[in-house]
Amino acid sequence: MAGGARESGRSVTSRALAILGAFDARHPRLTLTEIAGRTGLALSTVHRLAGELEEWRALRRGADGRFQIGRRLWELGQLAPDPLQEVARPWLQELFGETGENVHLAVRDGLEVLYVDKVYGKRAVPILSRTGSRLPMHPTGVGKALLAYEPEWFVTSYLSRPLERPTPHTITEPGRLARELAQVRAQGYATTHEEMTLGSCSAAAPVPVGDHAGDRPVAAVGIVVSSRRVRELPRLVDPLLAVAARIAADYRAAVARA
Repeated sequence: MAGGARESGRSVTSRALAILGAFDARHPRLTLTEIAGRTGLALSTVHRLAGELEEWRALRRGADGRFQIGRRLWELGQLAPDPLQEVARPWLQELFGETGENVHLAVRDGLEVLYVDKVYGKRAVPILSRTGSRLPMHPTGVGKALLAYEPEWFVTSYLSRPLERPTPHTITEPGRLARELAQVRAQGYATTHEEMTLGSCSAAAPVPVGDHAGDRPVAAVGIVVSSRRVRELPRLVDPLLAVAARIAADYRAAVARA
């Protein structure tokens, strides 16, 4: 299909946004040809718009010719009004200091969890999540902690999809997953056992900001340990729940002041 036909009806703004949207955690660096392939835009259009975005510092080109997101977008991102990351960071650091394990904070974005902050150390078990990355909801602790409090129609729709299976231990059976989500709501936290990554287990707690039990949480905080230490996971639940409650309290206060 000719480039002009593919781009018919698309504004310059939508084309520029498509170029920026081509980048994600799995594709942080792209060539012009790769951008064209991921956006459906003509190579000539990508070349022109990428040059303009680079000049504006929304994109940055490396010595190998590949593009990546530029610092101008990071600067703009810092102006986002949501105080979640700011109020949560001290508590994440405290939880990491108390446990020595990787700690992260995530929110739901569409059908995925978006990791918005992470505190980690060299001695902790390596994990896939990184700030700004996305993962499926059902195999992750933070994802289960968020999915469990979504409206029934959303959960039903989510479970009716073909679910990814990152490891042989991932729960993908709708009935079994629904029962696990009910357990998350009953006990107030979620756990995973090598469901996202072999060799690691996790616990996660929702960050509730509503006035009623069962209200949709604004985020979830999770902690990851090596599978060899899975028996230690229960002792981490109490400090995890305490930190989630403190983040929620500080978030409510910050929103009230805004």
